Amino acid sequence: MNEYILFDAALCTRFVKFISGHGLASQVRPDPIEGFVVALPGDLADDIEQAIEDEYQALMAEQVSLMESAGDDSARSLMRVTATLADGSPRVVQLPAVQARRLFEHFSVEEIHELVSAIVQSAMNPVEGPMCRKVSSSLVSTETGANARSGDAK
Repeated sequence: MNEYILFDAALCTRFVKFISGHGLASQVRPDPIEGFVVALPGDLADDIEQAIEDEYQALMAEQVSLMESAGDDSARSLMRVTATLADGSPRVVQLPAVQARRLFEHFSVEEIHELVSAIVQSAMNPVEGPMCRKVSSSLVSTETGANARSGDAK
């Protein structure tokens, strides 16, 4: 199931109308913290999913603009991103709005989800020891035709 969150009721209504214009049913529920969650089936055709993603991106940009123009008193200080744990269960990660806006400027919602999920999974399953390690000679690739040994790497 795909879920989208919108804080503004008018933007949520526009999103639901856009979705129904593609012949899809959606479920809208209030978010426990604030706003609305729009849920869609997870098995959408790629072209439909891309159209919905593009519309959501446009609405997110408009939502950020609305929040910024509302002034400091009603601006959001956190944004929530859904992450998927290694076992497949979803979790919500809260990001400071400043960093979240920068992410939304450069990445799609799916890319942000993948990035945050990778960070959460890494944090929950830390790798002990140094990040850089010598690879044993049996694991070194010899695709270039050279006889590489682990000590040859620079």
